[in-house]
Amino acid sequence: MNFLRRRLSDSSFVANLPNGYMADLQRPDSSTSSPASPAMERRHPQPLAASFSSPGSSLFSSFSSAVKQTPQTPVGVVEPPVPSTPVVQRPRILLVIDDTHTDWSKYFQGKKLNGEIEIRVEQAEFSELNLAAYVTGGCVVDMQVIRNGTKVVRSFKPDFILVRQHAYSMALGEDYRSLVIGLQYGGLPAVNSLYSVYNFCSKPWVFSQLIKIFHSLGPEKFPLVEQTFFANHKPMQANAGA
Repeated sequence: MNFLRRRLSDSSFVANLPNGYMADLQRPDSSTSSPASPAMERRHPQPLAASFSSPGSSLFSSFSSAVKQTPQTPVGVVEPPVPSTPVVQRPRILLVIDDTHTDWSKYFQGKKLNGEIEIRVEQAEFSELNLAAYVTGGCVVDMQVIRNGTKVVRSFKPDFILVRQHAYSMALGEDYRSLVIGLQYGGLPAVNSLYSVYNFCSKPWVFSQLIKIFHSLGPEKFPLVEQTFFANHKPMQANAGA
């Protein structure tokens, strides 16, 4: 028995044993850990990567791979705020259609929309305007006016309009209903409705609306001067002959 113990304690004897022979004697006990022999370390060197195969190193590798694949900033990292450049709003153009007796620009001088957007007033009469309206491009107005003896010509896209002049007169060359239709075609918002501006081009049409109110409220509450409408001059000649 002592002979076997001496032989098993001899490292050269154990090193020359076949692989797997007496594996139970070479396996470390679960309760005690015995150092491996130098010969066994030389025959079975452990790979270098195996020494880093701990759960902590594997988790770090996975996290590093995820960070490389994800361009977003990791959670918990706060970037310094970038100073924002203030956006300068362009002035809004108000087109006022009126004669020169009233200077509308002085009423909007120094006024701003929402306290930050300037208002630029362009004023002209119907006779000084021309326009082109598009489905997607809005309305482009051409203006030719005389200011202090100087002819001013410019084109612009108004943002909203104010109509203070009649768009239709029976005088020669004073029918501007096509301009009203163009403003409506371009989708321009108006202070006074373009529907009302167009309807007021015909006095009998306006009077027909008054007749509706007359029948609704009665002559006592809404008196109306009685009138007669003729579609053309022929009924008038027939009445005159009678």
